[in-house]
Amino acid sequence: MILEGAMLEVKEGMQEEFEEAFRVASSIISSMKGYISHELQRCIEVEGKYLLLVRWVSVEDHTIGFRQSAEYMEWKRILHHFYEPFPVVEHFQKVSFT
Repeated sequence: MILEGAMLEVKEGMQEEFEEAFRVASSIISSMKGYISHELQRCIEVEGKYLLLVRWVSVEDHTIGFRQSAEYMEWKRILHHFYEPFPVVEHFQKVSFT
């Protein structure tokens, strides 16, 4: 499993509209092959800042399966106009200490 992380900075005054659009877009990402789960966290200290975490089976499920799909075009249409600046998306894997 890998964890996709993205810090999202939503344009001022658009937070409510973004959260509603994200609810709609959630059904898109959750239908994708290799998707495990996702969560959106609202920052307490900085208004308009969110953390998106998505769990995927593999990096390729995100970068190829999702990002190169027609569904991603719809996700992009619904959400990308809210961000300023456009977020950096990174992938992480768990570090074991056993």
